[in-house]
Amino acid sequence: MTLNEQTKVLIVVMTYPHPSPRYQELVCTAGITESPEWVRLYPIDYRYRPTAQQFKKYQWIEVALSERGAGNDNRKESRRPELESIRLIGAPLSTRNGWEERRALIDALPCQTVNQLKAAFDTDRTSLGVVRPVRVLDLEIRPAESTEWKPEWKALFEQKTLFGPPQKDLARIPFTFHYIFECEDNEKP
Repeated sequence: MTLNEQTKVLIVVMTYPHPSPRYQELVCTAGITESPEWVRLYPIDYRYRPTAQQFKKYQWIEVALSERGAGNDNRKESRRPELESIRLIGAPLSTRNGWEERRALIDALPCQTVNQLKAAFDTDRTSLGVVRPVRVLDLEIRPAESTEWKPEWKALFEQKTLFGPPQKDLARIPFTFHYIFECEDNEKP
């Protein structure tokens, strides 16, 4: 991949927006290239993109990507997208037949355990991967410690912008979610 090369990416991960002093807010986004390889797209100010650039999960996009991540992000898969170059390609992949179309692309990627992924990070800064547990024990849903944003984020929401769109309301999720699972190489979750 060369500097600002147009790359076709299937979006598979999008987090809830998080406040950002530089970009108003960010959505952590990751996808799979046609190769197939993992790629992290950062930064993306998703809700501030024009509607024609607001992709969905499991939708192909084309985007110009830099060779490395933004700033000090040196994780192996991180790339800085040229936001204005985002172009949607077709509709999101179907969920029919047990996600057959989506699963075929995910299954083309190697599966790892959490321990293997941690070891890969220590070796070459790999930070994305498919983890296939041998057993899912629980999904814990707990009330968040606070339903309010930290004071510095509240101040950001109240700050007026000279350039660009006004700050959009962003509710804090009042819960935390944690999967408890076992991989083949660990004894306890």
